[in-house]
Amino acid sequence: MTVLVTGGAGFIGSHIVDKLVDKEYDVIVVDNLSTGKLGNVNPNATFYCMNISCNSLNRIFSEENPQYVIHLAAQVSVPNSFKKPITDCTSNIVGTVNLLECCRKYGIEKIVYSSSAAVYGEPQYLPLDEKHQISPQSNYGISKYTAESYIKLYQHLYGLNYTVLRYANVYGPRQEAVAEGGVIAVFTERILSNRPPIIFGTGNQTRDFVFVDDVVEANILALTRADNKTLNISTNTSTSINELAEKIKNLKDTEVSPQHSQSMPGDIFTSVLDNSKARQYLGWTPRFSLEEGLRKTLP
Repeated sequence: MTVLVTGGAGFIGSHIVDKLVDKEYDVIVVDNLSTGKLGNVNPNATFYCMNISCNSLNRIFSEENPQYVIHLAAQVSVPNSFKKPITDCTSNIVGTVNLLECCRKYGIEKIVYSSSAAVYGEPQYLPLDEKHQISPQSNYGISKYTAESYIKLYQHLYGLNYTVLRYANVYGPRQEAVAEGGVIAVFTERILSNRPPIIFGTGNQTRDFVFVDDVVEANILALTRADNKTLNISTNTSTSINELAEKIKNLKDTEVSPQHSQSMPGDIFTSVLDNSKARQYLGWTPRFSLEEGLRKTLP
Protein backbone atom coordinates (compact mmCIF):
# COMPACT_ATOMS: atom_id res chain seq x y z
CA MET A 1 0.00 0.00 0.00
CA THR A 2 1.34 3.43 -0.97
CA VAL A 3 0.52 6.49 1.14
CA LEU A 4 1.31 10.05 0.06
CA VAL A 5 1.91 12.38 3.01
CA THR A 6 1.82 16.12 2.41
CA GLY A 7 3.81 18.08 4.96
CA GLY A 8 5.79 14.94 5.71
CA ALA A 9 8.94 16.89 6.61
CA GLY A 10 7.13 18.81 9.34
CA PHE A 11 6.61 18.17 13.02
CA ILE A 12 3.56 15.91 12.97
CA GLY A 13 3.99 14.71 9.39
CA SER A 14 7.49 13.34 9.88
CA HIS A 15 6.35 11.29 12.87
CA ILE A 16 3.50 9.87 10.78
CA VAL A 17 5.93 9.00 7.99
CA ASP A 18 8.22 7.21 10.44
CA LYS A 19 5.34 5.09 11.72
CA LEU A 20 4.15 4.27 8.20
CA VAL A 21 7.66 3.18 7.23
CA ASP A 22 7.87 1.03 10.38
CA LYS A 23 4.62 -0.63 9.30
CA GLU A 24 6.16 -1.29 5.88
CA TYR A 25 3.96 1.03 3.85
CA ASP A 26 5.44 2.62 0.74
CA VAL A 27 5.56 6.31 1.62
CA ILE A 28 5.72 9.38 -0.62
CA VAL A 29 6.47 12.72 1.04
CA VAL A 30 5.55 16.05 -0.53
CA ASP A 31 6.81 19.12 1.35
CA ASN A 32 8.05 22.54 0.21
CA LEU A 33 10.31 22.82 3.30
CA SER A 34 8.90 26.24 4.17
CA THR A 35 8.63 25.07 7.77
CA GLY A 36 9.58 21.40 7.51
CA LYS A 37 13.14 20.12 7.58
CA LEU A 38 14.81 17.77 5.15
CA GLY A 39 16.51 16.09 8.11
CA ASN A 40 13.09 15.05 9.42
CA VAL A 41 12.31 12.97 6.32
CA ASN A 42 12.69 9.25 6.82
CA PRO A 43 15.39 7.95 4.42
CA ASN A 44 13.13 5.07 3.41
CA ALA A 45 10.45 7.45 2.09
CA THR A 46 10.48 8.97 -1.39
CA PHE A 47 10.73 12.75 -1.07
CA TYR A 48 9.54 15.51 -3.41
CA CYS A 49 10.26 19.15 -2.58
CA MET A 50 7.13 20.78 -3.93
CA ASN A 51 4.31 23.13 -3.02
CA ILE A 52 0.95 21.33 -3.04
CA SER A 53 -0.61 24.18 -5.04
CA CYS A 54 1.80 23.44 -7.91
CA ASN A 55 0.49 21.85 -11.12
CA SER A 56 3.41 19.41 -11.04
CA LEU A 57 1.65 17.60 -8.20
CA ASN A 58 -0.22 15.71 -10.92
CA ARG A 59 3.04 14.17 -12.09
CA ILE A 60 3.76 12.75 -8.63
CA PHE A 61 0.34 11.10 -8.46
CA SER A 62 0.76 9.72 -11.96
CA GLU A 63 4.24 8.29 -11.36
CA GLU A 64 3.84 7.07 -7.76
CA ASN A 65 0.22 5.84 -7.91
CA PRO A 66 -0.65 6.25 -4.19
CA GLN A 67 -3.84 4.70 -2.84
CA TYR A 68 -4.13 6.94 0.23
CA VAL A 69 -3.30 10.54 1.13
CA ILE A 70 -2.59 11.96 4.58
CA HIS A 71 -2.80 15.73 4.22
CA LEU A 72 -0.91 17.87 6.72
CA ALA A 73 0.75 20.53 4.53
CA ALA A 74 -0.57 23.91 5.67
CA GLN A 75 0.09 27.39 6.90
CA VAL A 76 -0.38 26.70 10.62
CA SER A 77 0.24 30.01 12.40
CA VAL A 78 -2.78 31.98 13.63
CA PRO A 79 -0.78 35.27 13.88
CA ASN A 80 0.64 34.77 10.39
CA SER A 81 -2.84 34.16 9.04
CA PHE A 82 -3.70 37.73 10.10
CA LYS A 83 -0.46 39.17 8.74
CA LYS A 84 -0.57 37.29 5.43
CA PRO A 85 -4.18 36.24 4.75
CA ILE A 86 -3.56 35.57 1.05
CA THR A 87 -0.67 33.24 1.86
CA ASP A 88 -2.87 31.46 4.40
CA CYS A 89 -5.68 31.11 1.86
CA THR A 90 -3.38 29.94 -0.92
CA SER A 91 -1.72 27.28 1.20
CA ASN A 92 -4.71 25.97 3.12
CA ILE A 93 -7.52 26.33 0.58
CA VAL A 94 -6.03 26.48 -2.92
CA GLY A 95 -3.41 23.87 -2.04
CA THR A 96 -6.06 21.53 -0.67
CA VAL A 97 -8.29 21.91 -3.74
CA ASN A 98 -5.33 21.17 -6.02
CA LEU A 99 -4.62 18.08 -3.95
CA LEU A 100 -8.27 17.02 -4.12
CA GLU A 101 -8.24 17.37 -7.88
CA CYS A 102 -5.30 14.96 -7.99
CA CYS A 103 -7.17 12.58 -5.70
CA ARG A 104 -10.17 12.71 -8.03
CA LYS A 105 -8.18 12.26 -11.24
CA TYR A 106 -6.05 9.37 -9.99
CA GLY A 107 -8.68 7.42 -8.07
CA ILE A 108 -7.38 7.86 -4.52
CA GLU A 109 -9.26 5.61 -2.09
CA LYS A 110 -9.18 7.95 0.89
CA ILE A 111 -7.78 11.22 2.23
CA VAL A 112 -7.08 11.81 5.95
CA TYR A 113 -7.08 15.53 6.69
CA SER A 114 -5.44 17.32 9.61
CA SER A 115 -7.77 20.07 10.78
CA SER A 116 -7.87 22.11 13.97
CA ALA A 117 -9.93 23.08 16.98
CA ALA A 118 -9.58 26.63 15.62
CA VAL A 119 -12.64 25.97 13.44
CA TYR A 120 -14.92 26.11 16.51
CA GLY A 121 -14.07 29.61 17.70
CA GLU A 122 -15.14 30.72 21.17
CA PRO A 123 -16.69 27.73 22.98
CA GLN A 124 -20.39 27.88 23.76
CA TYR A 125 -19.99 24.86 26.01
CA LEU A 126 -17.25 22.49 27.16
CA PRO A 127 -15.96 20.03 26.26
CA LEU A 128 -16.33 20.93 22.61
CA ASP A 129 -17.81 18.14 20.52
CA GLU A 130 -18.10 17.89 16.74
CA LYS A 131 -21.70 19.22 16.83
CA HIS A 132 -20.53 22.54 18.25
CA GLN A 133 -21.18 25.52 16.00
CA ILE A 134 -18.43 26.50 13.59
CA SER A 135 -17.41 30.10 14.24
CA PRO A 136 -13.66 30.58 13.66
CA GLN A 137 -12.06 33.77 14.96
CA SER A 138 -8.98 33.75 12.74
CA ASN A 139 -8.16 33.49 9.07
CA TYR A 140 -6.45 30.22 9.91
CA GLY A 141 -9.64 28.77 11.39
CA ILE A 142 -11.62 29.87 8.35
CA SER A 143 -9.15 28.37 5.90
CA LYS A 144 -9.00 25.05 7.74
CA TYR A 145 -12.78 24.76 7.82
CA THR A 146 -13.09 25.78 4.16
CA ALA A 147 -10.71 22.95 3.29
CA GLU A 148 -12.89 20.56 5.32
CA SER A 149 -15.90 21.71 3.32
CA TYR A 150 -14.16 21.06 0.01
CA ILE A 151 -13.17 17.59 1.17
CA LYS A 152 -16.76 16.76 2.09
CA LEU A 153 -17.96 18.11 -1.26
CA TYR A 154 -15.52 15.87 -3.13
CA GLN A 155 -16.90 12.89 -1.23
CA HIS A 156 -20.45 13.86 -2.22
CA LEU A 157 -19.61 14.55 -5.87
CA TYR A 158 -16.91 11.98 -6.59
CA GLY A 159 -17.05 9.36 -3.82
CA LEU A 160 -13.65 10.28 -2.34
CA ASN A 161 -13.66 8.88 1.18
CA TYR A 162 -12.19 10.99 3.95
CA THR A 163 -11.62 11.29 7.65
CA VAL A 164 -11.21 14.78 9.11
CA LEU A 165 -9.19 14.94 12.33
CA ARG A 166 -9.57 18.13 14.36
CA TYR A 167 -6.54 18.37 16.60
CA ALA A 168 -6.30 19.93 20.02
CA ASN A 169 -2.85 21.39 20.91
CA VAL A 170 -0.31 18.88 19.62
CA TYR A 171 3.18 18.76 21.15
CA GLY A 172 6.24 16.53 21.09
CA PRO A 173 9.77 16.09 19.74
CA ARG A 174 10.70 18.01 16.54
CA GLN A 175 8.25 20.80 17.26
CA GLU A 176 9.82 24.15 16.41
CA ALA A 177 10.02 26.92 19.01
CA VAL A 178 9.31 29.66 16.50
CA ALA A 179 6.42 32.08 16.30
CA GLU A 180 3.41 29.95 17.25
CA GLY A 181 5.28 26.69 16.81
CA GLY A 182 3.75 25.33 20.00
CA VAL A 183 3.68 26.75 23.49
CA ILE A 184 5.48 23.74 24.97
CA ALA A 185 8.34 24.00 22.48
CA VAL A 186 8.58 27.77 23.02
CA PHE A 187 8.54 27.48 26.82
CA THR A 188 11.14 24.71 26.78
CA GLU A 189 13.50 26.60 24.51
CA ARG A 190 13.37 29.71 26.67
CA ILE A 191 13.81 27.83 29.93
CA LEU A 192 16.79 25.89 28.59
CA SER A 193 18.42 29.19 27.60
CA ASN A 194 17.70 30.60 31.06
CA ARG A 195 15.14 33.07 29.74
CA PRO A 196 11.67 33.46 31.22
CA PRO A 197 8.85 32.00 29.13
CA ILE A 198 6.31 34.60 27.98
CA ILE A 199 2.66 33.95 28.83
CA PHE A 200 0.22 35.96 26.74
CA GLY A 201 -2.60 37.21 28.93
CA THR A 202 -3.27 35.99 32.46
CA GLY A 203 -2.16 32.41 31.87
CA ASN A 204 -5.49 31.17 33.16
CA GLN A 205 -6.52 30.29 29.62
CA THR A 206 -6.72 26.53 29.16
CA ARG A 207 -5.78 24.12 26.42
CA ASP A 208 -6.08 20.42 25.66
CA PHE A 209 -2.54 19.13 25.04
CA VAL A 210 -2.25 15.90 23.04
CA PHE A 211 1.08 14.13 22.49
CA VAL A 212 2.25 13.65 18.91
CA ASP A 213 2.51 9.84 19.18
CA ASP A 214 -1.22 9.72 19.96
CA VAL A 215 -1.95 11.92 16.93
CA VAL A 216 0.15 9.61 14.76
CA GLU A 217 -1.84 6.61 15.91
CA ALA A 218 -5.11 8.37 15.05
CA ASN A 219 -3.89 9.06 11.52
CA ILE A 220 -2.79 5.46 10.94
CA LEU A 221 -6.10 4.10 12.19
CA ALA A 222 -8.01 6.59 10.02
CA LEU A 223 -6.58 5.06 6.85
CA THR A 224 -8.94 2.11 7.24
CA ARG A 225 -11.56 3.32 9.74
CA ALA A 226 -14.07 6.13 10.36
CA ASP A 227 -14.87 6.75 6.70
CA ASN A 228 -16.51 10.14 6.10
CA LYS A 229 -16.35 11.12 9.77
CA THR A 230 -15.10 14.29 11.45
CA LEU A 231 -13.38 13.54 14.75
CA ASN A 232 -11.74 15.47 17.57
CA ILE A 233 -8.28 14.20 18.48
CA SER A 234 -7.65 15.27 22.05
CA THR A 235 -7.19 14.13 25.61
CA ASN A 236 -10.48 15.60 26.89
CA THR A 237 -8.35 17.16 29.65
CA SER A 238 -7.96 20.87 30.39
CA THR A 239 -4.65 22.45 31.48
CA SER A 240 -4.02 26.15 32.07
CA ILE A 241 -0.97 27.82 30.58
CA ASN A 242 0.17 28.71 34.09
CA GLU A 243 -0.07 25.04 35.10
CA LEU A 244 1.84 24.02 32.00
CA ALA A 245 4.66 26.46 32.73
CA GLU A 246 4.90 25.13 36.27
CA LYS A 247 5.07 21.50 35.08
CA ILE A 248 7.89 22.29 32.65
CA LYS A 249 9.71 24.32 35.28
CA ASN A 250 9.52 21.45 37.77
CA LEU A 251 10.60 18.81 35.24
CA LYS A 252 13.62 20.90 34.28
CA ASP A 253 14.33 21.76 37.93
CA THR A 254 14.79 25.45 37.23
CA GLU A 255 13.95 28.66 39.06
CA VAL A 256 13.18 30.57 35.87
CA SER A 257 9.68 32.03 36.21
CA PRO A 258 7.37 33.13 33.40
CA GLN A 259 6.55 36.72 32.49
CA HIS A 260 3.19 37.94 31.24
CA SER A 261 2.44 39.92 28.11
CA GLN A 262 -0.59 41.18 26.19
CA SER A 263 -3.10 38.65 24.89
CA MET A 264 -2.76 37.67 21.23
CA PRO A 265 -5.54 38.43 18.68
CA GLY A 266 -7.68 35.43 17.79
CA ASP A 267 -6.65 33.59 20.95
CA ILE A 268 -9.42 31.48 22.49
CA PHE A 269 -9.53 31.72 26.28
CA THR A 270 -10.51 28.16 27.08
CA SER A 271 -10.57 24.97 25.05
CA VAL A 272 -10.97 21.28 25.71
CA LEU A 273 -12.23 18.79 23.13
CA ASP A 274 -14.55 15.83 23.56
CA ASN A 275 -12.86 12.78 21.98
CA SER A 276 -15.80 10.36 22.33
CA LYS A 277 -16.33 10.00 18.57
CA ALA A 278 -12.67 9.17 17.96
CA ARG A 279 -12.89 6.48 20.62
CA GLN A 280 -16.05 5.11 19.00
CA TYR A 281 -15.17 5.22 15.30
CA LEU A 282 -11.39 4.82 15.35
CA GLY A 283 -11.06 2.59 18.39
CA TRP A 284 -8.52 5.20 19.49
CA THR A 285 -7.68 6.51 22.91
CA PRO A 286 -4.82 8.80 23.98
CA ARG A 287 -2.12 6.81 25.75
CA PHE A 288 0.06 9.63 27.10
CA SER A 289 -0.70 11.92 30.00
CA LEU A 290 0.74 15.44 29.82
CA GLU A 291 3.48 14.52 32.30
CA GLU A 292 4.44 11.42 30.29
CA GLY A 293 4.46 13.35 27.04
CA LEU A 294 6.54 16.16 28.51
CA ARG A 295 9.14 13.68 29.75
CA LYS A 296 9.44 12.27 26.22
CA THR A 297 9.59 15.78 24.76
CA LEU A 298 11.92 17.73 27.04
CA PRO A 299 15.65 17.34 26.32
